Amino acid sequence: MNREPTLDELIGADTTGAERQRLERAHELLLEAGPPPELSDKLEAGPTLGMTLGQKRRVKRRAMLLLAATLATVLVFLAGYAVANRGGGGHSAVITQALKGTKLIPQAQGTLQVWDSEAGNWPMTLTVVGLPALAPHSYYEVYLVRGGKPWGLCGTFRVVGTPEQPVTVSLTAPYTLRKGDTWVVTRPTQLGEPGTTVMRPVSA
Repeated sequence: MNREPTLDELIGADTTGAERQRLERAHELLLEAGPPPELSDKLEAGPTLGMTLGQKRRVKRRAMLLLAATLATVLVFLAGYAVANRGGGGHSAVITQALKGTKLIPQAQGTLQVWDSEAGNWPMTLTVVGLPALAPHSYYEVYLVRGGKPWGLCGTFRVVGTPEQPVTVSLTAPYTLRKGDTWVVTRPTQLGEPGTTVMRPVSA
């Protein structure tokens, strides 16, 4: 039959004074508390395979979403550089403008390149990612900004598929460009043109 060890057996009889009183009180409290409760069968068995796999799936899903967003961003800039290396169909880029989403679509990113003019028309290439598809018969619009306001329409485009898929379109600026000109992307509203700005220059 097991018995609880005495205090002298635990600390020795040579411990005296205040130290012995403190240890004796602690010993009494431990005896009153008794042994800790036994673990339940579930806790003693530990995590199951299903619990482990479920946790791994959640971690894997978060990691895949983060990876997809990162890859989409990289694809936008790679597409812009690829177009530049092709020379825009025989032209050289005279303006390269990085775009970012506004508070309405903060995940949107893109690049807009303006090529050498042809008889007053400036060919442009826009590559964007992160823009959701609009309702049927609705289009995103690209506006030349002058004096802080949308000044001239340069073209429209649609987004088909998921926002993570980069979209590259060809546009034209049939205007005499000036120093300080920039571009924005808008989406239509019931108030008419030019709509609501969803992408603007990174420096803006």
